[in-house]
Amino acid sequence: MALVGAGPGDPGLITVRGAELLAQADVVIYDYLASPRLLTHAPQAEHVFVGKQASRHSMTQDQINALLIERARQGKRVVRLKGGDPFVFGRGGEEAEALAAAGIRFTVVPGITAAIAGAAYAGIPVTHRDFNSSFTLITGHEKEEAYKDEQSRSRPPGEGSSDLDWSVIAKLPCVAFYMGVKSLPRIAGKLIENGMSASTPAATIQWGTTTRQRTCVATLGTIADAVASAGITAPAITIVGQVVTMREKLNWFETRPLFGQTIVVTRSRDQASELARRLEELGARVMEAPTIEVVPQTNFEKVDAALHSLSLRERAGVRGLASTDATGIGGPPHPNPLPEGEGTWIVFTSANGVRAARERMRALKLDARLFSDSKVAVVGDATARAVRELLCIEPDLIPGRAVAEALADELIARNEVSGRQFILFRAEIARQVLVEKLSAADGIVQDIAVYETRPVAALAPELVDALERREVNWVTFTSSSTLTNFVALLGDSYHQKLAGVKIASIGPVTTDAIRAAGLEPTVIAETADVAVLANAIAAHGTPAS
Repeated sequence: MALVGAGPGDPGLITVRGAELLAQADVVIYDYLASPRLLTHAPQAEHVFVGKQASRHSMTQDQINALLIERARQGKRVVRLKGGDPFVFGRGGEEAEALAAAGIRFTVVPGITAAIAGAAYAGIPVTHRDFNSSFTLITGHEKEEAYKDEQSRSRPPGEGSSDLDWSVIAKLPCVAFYMGVKSLPRIAGKLIENGMSASTPAATIQWGTTTRQRTCVATLGTIADAVASAGITAPAITIVGQVVTMREKLNWFETRPLFGQTIVVTRSRDQASELARRLEELGARVMEAPTIEVVPQTNFEKVDAALHSLSLRERAGVRGLASTDATGIGGPPHPNPLPEGEGTWIVFTSANGVRAARERMRALKLDARLFSDSKVAVVGDATARAVRELLCIEPDLIPGRAVAEALADELIARNEVSGRQFILFRAEIARQVLVEKLSAADGIVQDIAVYETRPVAALAPELVDALERREVNWVTFTSSSTLTNFVALLGDSYHQKLAGVKIASIGPVTTDAIRAAGLEPTVIAETADVAVLANAIAAHGTPAS
């Protein structure tokens, strides 16, 4: 059992120890303020949401305590993932107390609390030698309930009311209030009433450290009205003190090139994370909308035959595909076997193909040595990177343009096709131009399906809502299939739903598909690399573009 601080919202702020425990977990019990993306550290675990948002609770605290105890007693490795730090206004102390009373041993992993991280992401250091050497954390939610008691007088004076001494708080140089948006008028009033200047700088930060962050800066006397006018609601923190003035110099997070932009990523779910990470580093709010899912091939007969043949050839030290081994694996001999010394080309047209081939190699207990007697050609920089990282091989050929036609043309121009063997590891449904060009040039081609792509059933409701509210600024397409499936999921009115939305495309094939659908890309990344695409989107919004 571990009580783990998830940090304030940015999934990159979780501690190394926290991420390790998530990876080992059988059960993850998480709340409203813990980033759901942290659950990717625990893909095989049971995920249980117990979030509490304002007056809407999916479980009471007693029910959460009982759930923790129940799962722990089942012998499962449980991670209680809590936003921020478990012991800072997170009721982690109460949960730890319940576990201790039940005789359950537990670990506590601190997290970065919202006041420190949220202020830092807003460009506000909570301490600064020119202004303050201390800061104070206060929960505004607790005082809100106290103020209701005081106002209604339904209880005797003082009973249930705040035990905070406002005359002391008003003298503090820097105060951070958690969960106090609704009670901001009363908080500001109490501070001013007890001697703090109404001109004291104040800032309220909503969704701190996330790409949805918004910061409202005013004075203590005007902050409540300013926050209300800006429409800022929970979750938010408020910082009061002269140190707020540092934001004018230190506002680093909200000045990034794509901050405030909402970008839809249509890659398959397992691929979207890299592009999403790049865009978020540039400040964008990313909505992942996978239109296809990549799944392993269900029939491995041809894959296994090709891999075993390469393995046999490598072990024998002989060029050309072996037709079979002692067990019969490998299939019938090719009618035109390669002359010794002619060599074989292994071709990967996508990073998906590299990953799928590598997974099957692992299942067969094979490694990259089976490619030692072959040359490797790839389409695109992303595929080349996957070959380097997953197979530890430097590709022999990367065409200048990231399309299959360019690869075939370059092989033909180098006189590397006639009489040579080509093994293509790619999707079950793929463009046939590479097979056709190589075969026409007298190449011996084996087209091996190592994975399948399937369209998803529907787009997430929150994405559809965002499109209807005109909140989406960009949609990215990285293949013709993502465009085709996305348009199909939007329905016949896709032109209307995408009106005013900028489109980013990778490569000429994807771009042709976009134009065939009656749309026009705003930016085109000629290189099949998500970093190039992200930078192209960012450059479009800069004065130099």
